[in-house]
Amino acid sequence: MDIIISNSSGEPIYEQIVSQVKAQIMSGELAEGDALPSMRALAQSLRISVITTKRAYEELERDGFIESFTGKGSFVKRQNRELLREEYLRQTEALITQVCDKARTGGVTLEELHELLDIIYNSEAQD
Repeated sequence: MDIIISNSSGEPIYEQIVSQVKAQIMSGELAEGDALPSMRALAQSLRISVITTKRAYEELERDGFIESFTGKGSFVKRQNRELLREEYLRQTEALITQVCDKARTGGVTLEELHELLDIIYNSEAQD
């Protein structure tokens, strides 16, 4: 499991861990049943507090991406396809919000934005 922490990011460290683990699960890089490093081992490898890794693992468990067993560790949970779709939708919505804000700032009309979306979406599907 590869996690890269950016100190220059405005995003809290635990959220960086959560988003990267979710991305690895959604991409299939981490599969059902795969063991995650212990909270202590991850904290040591990233040179961060165990409290931070604990918070990240708790959020991943709360969101249904991992499950933890006392004395055994944390593992990738069998994924509900609808849960994964909802996570993709949530992430897409956040990105589209940023795009819309940027478009408004730059004076891009809704029609132009629709046209751009159609072009980009359809060209990516053909590649």
